[in-house]
Amino acid sequence: MKTKKTLLIAFLFLSSGLLFGQKLLGTNNGEVRFFSDTPLETIEASNKKTACLVNTESGEIAVQMRIVDFVFPNKLMQEHFNENYLESEKFPKAQFKGKIQGIEALQKNGIHSMVADGNLTIHGVSKPVKVKGTIEKNEDVYELKFNFLVRPEEYEVEIPNLVLTKIAEEIEVSGIMDLKER
Repeated sequence: MKTKKTLLIAFLFLSSGLLFGQKLLGTNNGEVRFFSDTPLETIEASNKKTACLVNTESGEIAVQMRIVDFVFPNKLMQEHFNENYLESEKFPKAQFKGKIQGIEALQKNGIHSMVADGNLTIHGVSKPVKVKGTIEKNEDVYELKFNFLVRPEEYEVEIPNLVLTKIAEEIEVSGIMDLKER
């Protein structure tokens, strides 16, 4: 139910004008992963319940996920992530809203490099980011892949000194989403 609500909110964002005749691509089960590696510890998690909408006419893109949907191999890490670092009860969602440059390339089949400029909101803090990736079009099937780096301190995520050396200064974020026409 929450995923449908998320998709509706993203749809309303993308439809701030008249969209009749414009094509929307979307998913409710995209995957976003993050990875932190230091000499003391490797931390990784995956969220396979990420919602994404892309307007193929305007290039607008909206991605949203619930923080509690990140799954860690270690349940204690997952608990600390939600309670102590990302404070998922207070800041339940992360989102990206932006615009893909050169969206018109999707008219042709193939793998297309893309850059999306927009705002990433994590832990209640929004920052402008540039996300690089690819969109592969094969007839009516679209696969979006992307990656970028996030510095937790820029999003006011407090990391205690005791574990500071176990968490990388820059966290690698990547995603893969199979998008279908809406």
